[in-house]
Amino acid sequence: MASNTAAASNASVGARRRLKLLLAVVVLFMSWAIYTLFMQYNQAADRNVQLIEAKKQLSDAQAKNVALKQEVARLNDPEYIGQIARKEQGMGLPGEKSIQMENSAP
Repeated sequence: MASNTAAASNASVGARRRLKLLLAVVVLFMSWAIYTLFMQYNQAADRNVQLIEAKKQLSDAQAKNVALKQEVARLNDPEYIGQIARKEQGMGLPGEKSIQMENSAP
C-alpha cells in the first residue's frame, strides 16, 4: 500500500509540474497576444491620422485645381484680360484716361 500512495503522489507531483508549465505557456502566449493587439491598435490609429491628413491635402488640392481651372476659363475672355491690363499693368485703350486715387489718412 505504501508503494501505491508513493506512486500516486509522484503522479500528482508530475501532473502539478505539467499544469504549472502549461499555465506558464498560456500566460506567455496571452501576454504576447495582448502586446500584439496593442501594437496593431496603435498602428491603426497612426494610419488613421495619416489618412485624415492625406484626405485634407487631397481636398485642398482639388479646391486649388478648381480655382485654377476657373482662372484659365476667365483668361480666355478678352474683357477679363483687359481688366487685368488696366488694373495691374496700368494699360488702357486708346482715348482712355486713367484715374488714380490716393489713400488719405483721416
